[in-house]
Amino acid sequence: MRVIAGSARSLPLKTVEGLETRPTTDRIKETLFNMLQTKVPGSRFLDLFSGSGAIGIEALSRGAAEAYFVEYSKPCITCIKDNLKFTHLEDRAVVMEQDVLSAINRINSSKPFDIIFMDAPYGMGLEKDVLYALSGSDLIDSYTTIIIEENIDTDLSYIDSIPRLHIEKNKQYKTNKHVFINVTE
Repeated sequence: MRVIAGSARSLPLKTVEGLETRPTTDRIKETLFNMLQTKVPGSRFLDLFSGSGAIGIEALSRGAAEAYFVEYSKPCITCIKDNLKFTHLEDRAVVMEQDVLSAINRINSSKPFDIIFMDAPYGMGLEKDVLYALSGSDLIDSYTTIIIEENIDTDLSYIDSIPRLHIEKNKQYKTNKHVFINVTE
């Protein structure tokens, strides 16, 4: 796994051994960031369930102003910090070692995030609680894009019934998908 583009282009990233994480492949990451290319420069990026930090690091490498990494696992936090240090991007990063719902309540933000990426463990329904928490928070506004990475078979049609949230589009791959969500005021 590596950084695809930007200031840290081609640098290899560490991953956490075992089944605790499921890193987004370079090809899928490249497709995702091609779709986001006009939104990333200068953005505030929130990477939930960060794993190795590869998605947030890609955003920083491509010019995001800052990125928050939220992860509960100690080995993953160590991996994120190592990857940030190796890519020289730690000065624009905030790493939060806690569960995602607690982090949403604790983030002291004067401005909403531009992009929120969420890659929760598949099939556990964790994204639903997080989306409800985000919909009632000041971390999002009508300029925020929320992206969920999930198993291709997971039904996320309930999202349109969550206040302020609306599915914009789905991008499907072989075994997983990205669901892009717009925020309405």
